Amino acid sequence: MHSPNTTRLAWCTAAHGDNAKSSRADLAALGEHLNACPQLHRHLLTLHGATESLHSFVATRFVSTLTVLALVIGIGAWML
Repeated sequence: MHSPNTTRLAWCTAAHGDNAKSSRADLAALGEHLNACPQLHRHLLTLHGATESLHSFVATRFVSTLTVLALVIGIGAWML
């Protein structure tokens, strides 16, 4: 019997040399990016915070919320 010849791949994620070091230009560009991101997306962050608050409110009062929602839909259907 002859066993098949397989090659094993060895992956190494560590950098062994100077190529992985960050340059000052890279760090400066990263700093500029990190300072600009929150300013560009502040409205989305505000909306995200509001939805988190609404979700926590509804999640803690799930049955009551369903009851109120059913009443509102029922009254709306009855008035039409």
